[in-house]
Amino acid sequence: MTDFLNSFSSSDPANVSTSIKMLLLLTVLSLAPAILILMTSFARIIIVLSFVRTALATQQMPPNQVLVGLALFLTFFIMAPVLSQVNEEALTPLFDEEISLDEAYERASGPFKEFMSQHTRQKDLELFMSYNQMERPETIEEIPLTMMVPAFALSEIKTAFQMGFMIFIPFLVIDMIVASVLMSMGMMMLPPVMISLPFKILLFVLVDGWYLIIQSLLQSF
Repeated sequence: MTDFLNSFSSSDPANVSTSIKMLLLLTVLSLAPAILILMTSFARIIIVLSFVRTALATQQMPPNQVLVGLALFLTFFIMAPVLSQVNEEALTPLFDEEISLDEAYERASGPFKEFMSQHTRQKDLELFMSYNQMERPETIEEIPLTMMVPAFALSEIKTAFQMGFMIFIPFLVIDMIVASVLMSMGMMMLPPVMISLPFKILLFVLVDGWYLIIQSLLQSF
């Protein structure tokens, strides 16, 4: 730590360059959770997977660790082209000292803006632009990340809830059928959830539900 602090006071260009790289790395690591959640496909995936578990009414099955781990690997799979482009156009030239830090930021934000713009509703983006009284931009590069990121996150949450609603429908039908049968048999004290749970799990397994959910998530991007 002392060497790291002393490098800032050193006039050696090599030490200054190394210090900037370390500072940049620490900054990226501290912002990594926010970047992962709000600038990638992670939010939509984890919300949809949570809706699936809630619709099945299986309490903590699958566990949170499994859902988050699956969402992480799906996010890396979906974002692989974007991350590869950022590495080639921004990170590698920066570490090779071919470009400046500001230019690296501009190059890195470009692929993320392109990805987010493809999945951001115009209505959501106009909400933040009108609040900031910003004129309509001609290109995506002119839109600042401070507007693109919340607009993208808002669109992702809405899309995830739409997918979650469609997931709930077949399981809701099963709950209604089971509740009606129990009422007609006079078994009002028996919780319908206990009876409908095996049928919902059976239906989900027979239609290969996890495959269909993951397929729908991949195709949505």
